[in-house]
Amino acid sequence: MIRAIYPGSFDPVTFGHIDVIKRASRLAAQTVGELIVGVLNNGSKTPLFTIDERVSMLLEVTEGLSNVKVMSFSGLLVDFARQTNANVVVRGLRAISDFEYELQMAQTNRKMNPQVDTMFLATGLEYSYLSSTIVKEVAFFHGDIHEFVPESVAKRVQEKVLEVTRT
Repeated sequence: MIRAIYPGSFDPVTFGHIDVIKRASRLAAQTVGELIVGVLNNGSKTPLFTIDERVSMLLEVTEGLSNVKVMSFSGLLVDFARQTNANVVVRGLRAISDFEYELQMAQTNRKMNPQVDTMFLATGLEYSYLSSTIVKEVAFFHGDIHEFVPESVAKRVQEKVLEVTRT
């Protein structure tokens, strides 16, 4: 059985993330496995959304995927993999520039935990330009983000932008 982790900040979750989640979920299901979406609580970053808000958004957008769990974590991914008995890490690649960094991380993780392999999924072409950073930038300039994120996420982003710009 495959137990895979798709880690990320998901600040906010985008259609690109959802594409990778759905595809990784299907692959895991072929072995009666599960996919854990690991929401990273990274103390060195200042996210727009709290960890609980990001988990909540992901629970909502993965609602129909029976083999997907959403969990938050902090610290090293290999430690989270040990805690959850995961044996595969899923990483989405948008461009060649992503690959160099992701390969280094995969090799480091493998060195630290030889039981965990990394699987790379190329993001669908229609999402290859998309990132959470772009979504936030467009939102802060009052642009339309509905092509980048689900409606429920767009609403939360717009509300959060209003909240942040008022203070």
